[in-house]
Amino acid sequence: MNIREMNVNGQKIIPSLELSMEKGKVLGIQTNVQRKKILLAQFAERGDAYLSFAEQGEYTRLTVEELLRFMKSVSGHDKPVRSMLQLFQLGDYHKVKIADLPSSKKIYLSLLRVYYAQQPIIILEEPYFQLEEPDQLAFARLLEELSEEKQILILTANLEDALISCDEVYRLDEAGLHLLDIADADGELEGPHETSEAEFKIQKIPTKKNDKTILFNPPEIDYIESINSSAVVHVAGETYTCALTLAELEDRLQHYGFFRCHRSYIVNLQKVRELITWTKNSYSLRLTTGKDSVVPLSRTKLAELKELLNI
Repeated sequence: MNIREMNVNGQKIIPSLELSMEKGKVLGIQTNVQRKKILLAQFAERGDAYLSFAEQGEYTRLTVEELLRFMKSVSGHDKPVRSMLQLFQLGDYHKVKIADLPSSKKIYLSLLRVYYAQQPIIILEEPYFQLEEPDQLAFARLLEELSEEKQILILTANLEDALISCDEVYRLDEAGLHLLDIADADGELEGPHETSEAEFKIQKIPTKKNDKTILFNPPEIDYIESINSSAVVHVAGETYTCALTLAELEDRLQHYGFFRCHRSYIVNLQKVRELITWTKNSYSLRLTTGKDSVVPLSRTKLAELKELLNI
C-alpha cells in the first residue's frame, strides 16, 4: 500500500511510504490525530479499501435485527441473520432499537459493517476507543476471524488499543514508519531468569522528567514499557523516562514482585487486577491504578504467570 508524502506549511508531516499488508495479519499504525486524518483522506481515494471511521452513526429507528437484515441485503451476504446475531453476541438485543442501545453497543454495531464489506482491505479508525470491555473482546475475536480473508489496518493514537488486535504495530512520525517490538518471543526473553536468594537492600529506580531526576521506590511503579528502545516508567498515571534497559530494570526489580510479562513490558504484579483473554493468542493484564491501564501479556509467559499467581 503506497502512502504519499504530505507537507503542511513547508514542514514534512508524512514521508512517502510503502506499507506491506497481507491476509492473516492485522496491522496497526499508532500516530497523532493530524497524521491519522491525512492517512484516512488518502485511503478514502482507494476503491479497494473499506474505511470505518470513528463515531460514524447508524439508523437509530431500526432494531438491531432490522439493521443486520439491511446490511445483509445490501452486501449480498449469504449467512442467515439469526446466525449473525449469535456470532456478534447480539441475541439479547435483536428487538432493541438502536436509539435505545447503550453507547458502547451502538459503536460496536456500527463497527460490524466491516464484516459485510466487499473490499479486500479494511481500515479502521480508533475501533476500541469508546467500547466497553465485553464489546472490545467480541470485536477483537471478530477481526481475528475476518483477517483470514481480508487485509486489515487499524489507525489509532493509543498504543494499548492497537495491542488488542494487531500482530504488528508501527509508530508513524515525520521520519516514517517504525516497527514496534511487540511480537511474542518463541524462545526465552532477554534478561536474567535465574533468581538468587533475595537479600534486603534499598532499591531506587532513577527516572527523568522536565530535566529533573526523580527516584521511585519499586512499589510505587505500576509498569514499565519500552518505546523506541527507551524505558518509560508509569507511576500513578504519569510517565517518566529511564536510562536503564528493560533487562537491567528486570534484574533490579525481580525481588519486588515485578514480572516480565512481554518483551516490551515489565509489570508490578501487586497492581494486577484481571487477566483478560482477547483471543486464543492475545492476552492483557488490567491494573488497579488511578487510571484504567491495560498492558499486554505474551502468550509464551502465560503459564509462568499463572504459576506465580497460583491460578
